[in-house]
Amino acid sequence: MTIASANPVLPALLAEGGGTMSLFEYVRAGGSLGYVLIALSVLAVALVVRNLLVLRKSLLAPEDLVTRLSGMLRAGDVAGAARACTEDPGHSFVAGVMQSAIRRCSANPMGAFEARAAVEEAGQVATAKLQRLNNGLGVLAAVGPMLGLLGTVIGMIGAFNAIGSLQGAARSTELARFMSLALVNTAQGLVVAVPCTVAFALFRQRIDRMVTDVAADVLEPLSDDLAAGLSMAARPGAQAARATQVAAAPARPAPTQGA
Repeated sequence: MTIASANPVLPALLAEGGGTMSLFEYVRAGGSLGYVLIALSVLAVALVVRNLLVLRKSLLAPEDLVTRLSGMLRAGDVAGAARACTEDPGHSFVAGVMQSAIRRCSANPMGAFEARAAVEEAGQVATAKLQRLNNGLGVLAAVGPMLGLLGTVIGMIGAFNAIGSLQGAARSTELARFMSLALVNTAQGLVVAVPCTVAFALFRQRIDRMVTDVAADVLEPLSDDLAAGLSMAARPGAQAARATQVAAAPARPAPTQGA
């Protein structure tokens, strides 16, 4: 028994297509939950595109910001580095980490000795915020099969009601219609869940890899610069001399940025 012959909702849809259902016809066969699952799939695509645009190393650690922070901290201008982080238009990962670390170290007279620890702890908090960008895909990966299962249960309830209340050809027709509803919703839920699960895992690995690279290439040198800047700022009269030395010294090359 084919879908076209068993389901009275579909023959008119399949007559012109030679028995082949289009994507829209499958959605219609899934009932109201089918449209909900299609909306979730569109949302999932939007989240994937958003993550591809946002989760880039060049945006997490802008080259111009890293160069400015390094120069200011090496010159002892800790307050200026804090303002640069606050005024960063992209609110980048490095800006958030360094702003938090500078605030913590500046409030402690011995802050120069805990600069690296402050940067590491701020980096962990900022990494958790990045991971939250990916949580939407994880939620869709969990909700998709549940909605598909809900459609399956609704279809099975209708099928058993048809078995108990109808006779003959009418029972067979209704039974096939509800079984089709159940199976189509199951398939739609899996179509949403499987790509979301894969995308969630891939973006999680991408975030971990980028954060590791930024920590090694950018945050560790900046934590050393922060310690030096705090030590210099604590010495009266030493800041101007250090600024002159830094201005005369060659600038540290910024790390190579990748997509």
